[in-house]
Amino acid sequence: MNLKSLVATCVCAFSIAAPFANAQEQNRWPGLSDAVVLVIRHAEKPDSGDGLTPAGKQRAQAYVKYFEPFNDGKESFNVDALYATSDTSKSARPKLTLEPLSEAIGVPIDSRFGNYDGDFLVESLRKQKHGKHALIAWHHGHIPDLLRSLGADPTKLLPNGKWPATTYDWVIELKYDKNSKLLSSQRIQETL
Repeated sequence: MNLKSLVATCVCAFSIAAPFANAQEQNRWPGLSDAVVLVIRHAEKPDSGDGLTPAGKQRAQAYVKYFEPFNDGKESFNVDALYATSDTSKSARPKLTLEPLSEAIGVPIDSRFGNYDGDFLVESLRKQKHGKHALIAWHHGHIPDLLRSLGADPTKLLPNGKWPATTYDWVIELKYDKNSKLLSSQRIQETL
């Protein structure tokens, strides 16, 4: 085989294989394909302790009706995966915020991720099977990093790119396309 024939064979093989490689690249994160991820801050915290205030407990209870089903103004869907930061000596609030909803819908809370494990959580969402409508409760100071890990720009969703310390009533909605790319993001004001 001469050099010209070898090059022609390689070019032909590449042109046949390229679409398959592209398809594999596009679907390398199947867990976020056509998914919606909702991010909230945990419910109200007391001046001391790791739990919720009475208002925080009321918010956690209200989330049962608010998220089942969740309506973003365009469509309604049922949350089918729950994530919360792992408990620390200072806070069990993210898990406590989701517990009433978890019990009501029979979906366990995955709380193996710490405050600084946003990248690990996102990697898990991308690679592992879970529901198509995930709800994440996180600590407000770490939400901007989590949003970046999820492919969103916190400066477009939060004032000065930060979740305000006194705000508990927002939902960040992130929608992904069939190729697991972020399609849209918005901040929603809760109506409990």
